[in-house]
Amino acid sequence: MPAPKNTIKQALAEDRLQMGCWLNLGHPAIAAIAASAGFDWCLVDAEHGPNTLEMIHAQLSAMQGHPAATAVRVPWDEGWMLKQVLDLGVQTIVVPMVDTAEQAERIVAACKYPPEGIRGRSAGLARCSNWGQITDYEQTANDEICVIVQAETRTALENLEEIANVPGVDCVFVGPADLSADMGYRDTPTAPEPIAAIEGALKTIRAAGKPAGIIFYEEAMYQRFIDLGVRFMGVGADAAICANAIRGQAAAMKAKYG
Repeated sequence: MPAPKNTIKQALAEDRLQMGCWLNLGHPAIAAIAASAGFDWCLVDAEHGPNTLEMIHAQLSAMQGHPAATAVRVPWDEGWMLKQVLDLGVQTIVVPMVDTAEQAERIVAACKYPPEGIRGRSAGLARCSNWGQITDYEQTANDEICVIVQAETRTALENLEEIANVPGVDCVFVGPADLSADMGYRDTPTAPEPIAAIEGALKTIRAAGKPAGIIFYEEAMYQRFIDLGVRFMGVGADAAICANAIRGQAAAMKAKYG
């Protein structure tokens, strides 16, 4: 029995748009709701959320059997972090703050079993192989691992073509918030300068033959980004969606009855 098919990686290879939801709240019930809501994927965010390894595990279990594919963003590019998350059964990994091709190469190597990489072998004891029931997991896992690296600094943009051309990088994700801050536009991320930098980055990624990713909260920009090659599109986050819905309900009820 081989490793499960990675629908995110397949869609990216086929140049199909996948839209998803960021999960920052760290709660399995919210994760299950999001995974059954109609998104193509849901991403557990361990960089900007209270998501420990145990909490990631709980959310992955809660989302199992729901339509959305799962992904995890790790806090940093440490090999041991990648190994632990992969052993949880995650097949799509997003890594923040990737500034050079050499860094991207190390990340790819950490996500692949030898001889293609350096991932440690212990799948038979882990969720990734359903605790040994996926008997061919280690022989087939490399083909189903999807590596998405984030370019979110001026340094990354300077090295973007080389990063995108690293074998094993499946998608390059532009991080607009950190990029705009690094450019000096922390409080005005939709100013013409950071938007132009984002658009230029997407063109570079596309020219390198790779799909691009982004998360953005201005829907008016979505079609433009899609036209420029975005195929891994974050269109919301659980914390923002819940906060807006709760506040909106409170305001509506106070306005009507209060």
